[in-house]
Parts: sequence; structure tokens; C-alpha cells
Amino acid sequence: MKSKDIALAASFAALYFILSRIPGIPAIGIPQIKIQLEAAFASVFGLILGPVVGALAAFTGTLIAFFYTGANPFGLPFILCPASNALTVGLMFKNRFKIAFAILAAIIIGFWLTPPVQPITDYWYIGVAATFDKIIALLLIIPLARAYSKGIFKIEGSGSVNSKKLFIYLFIASFIGNQTDSALGTTLFAIPQVYNGIYGLSLKTTRSLFLVSPLAYPAIRLIQAFIATLVGLPLFKAFKSRGWIIQ
Repeated sequence: MKSKDIALAASFAALYFILSRIPGIPAIGIPQIKIQLEAAFASVFGLILGPVVGALAAFTGTLIAFFYTGANPFGLPFILCPASNALTVGLMFKNRFKIAFAILAAIIIGFWLTPPVQPITDYWYIGVAATFDKIIALLLIIPLARAYSKGIFKIEGSGSVNSKKLFIYLFIASFIGNQTDSALGTTLFAIPQVYNGIYGLSLKTTRSLFLVSPLAYPAIRLIQAFIATLVGLPLFKAFKSRGWIIQ
């Protein structure tokens, strides 16, 4: 890593920590669920810093926030989730769609192999309720990759970027990134050592949790993607004009 990369990673990690101190926005009708700003901004990290540095910055910021708040064990299993968001978005902006697709697909498949969905013949609906939105995000990678291959959303080089097209691209990519974050968290929560060992929940209770308001979570991911796009687009253009985008 260049010194510039390290400096940018440290700066964005600090930004993540600062954003983590801002209270989340209550979801409409479900005040217990919060829309976290820092989770949404992890997509911007991948856009500007690339998959490796962006993921490193998101992980470092998450780690700092984790220990600052007392290292609560309930958050420990999900400490890599924001980094997975930055990694996936960064890969897509570097034309590494196959890798991004493989990562999200592996996480989704992993959930279907966890105890809450087993046996599948009896509890297939748990898997559908918990992953249908993640599968939609997975499939969205395909048209995004085709659009990129046609040069519609190409961002490399010194040329100008079509703001409208980039807004659409970034919004879809951010939605996919946030869904990768969500998919990883969902899969980790479905592991017995987490739902039972850390949270003290039974398998029956865990299954019921995956059926609570499954439509609310995709809406939250869309809102997070919209927030990331509104902030990420002007930030990206400013960094690009100064040559600070990590290629």
C-alpha cells in the first residue's frame, strides 16, 4: 500500500467511527430497528478506496467503534459485515463482478445450510423469508456487469462521468453491498454458537425471528443505498477530480 492509501484508509476509518456515534434512524413502523448511517457509508468506502483498502478502512472503523463502546459480545460476530459491503462494492467498481457474485452467493448458500433451515423440506420457508432479498441483490449483479462491459458506467481514467448514470450504478451497487452485509450477518446469526451461545436463544425462537417483518429489511437496505448514493456521488466526483480515487 502507498502512503496515500494508508492515509485515506485511516481517514475513512475515523469517519466510520464518527458516524457510528450518530443515533440510527428508526425504521417506519418498527422503531426497534435502526437505519445505521455508518453501515450505509461502507459502500462509499468501496467506491472511493477500492475493495481492499475500502474493506480495511471499514473493518478498522468497525473495530474502533466496537472497543470504544465496551466490546459488547453481541456485536462481535458481525464485526466483518461492513467490510463485506465495502469489499463487494469495490469489486464491482473494479470490474470484478464474478468475485462479488461468488462471495454473495456463498454467503446465501451458507445460510441455507444452517440449523434454522434444516431440514430444508420442513423449513424452506425460513430460508425464503431470510434470503429472498439477498437473492434479488445477487441477480442484480448480472445486469450491472453487462452495463459495465458496454462502458455505460465506466469510471476509470481522467474523463468526465455521467452523473445520472453513475447515480443509478452507485444506487444499485450500494444496495447489493448492503445486502451482502445483511446476508453475512444473517448467516452468522444462524450459527448455534451465536444465536444460542451468545444470545441464549433456542432454535425455535431463532426461526421465528427470521419471519418477523421480512419485507422491512429490504426497505431499510434501499434507504441505506439511497443515503450512500446521495453522499457518495459528490464525494466520488470531488476525489476523482483530484486524482485521489484508488485504482
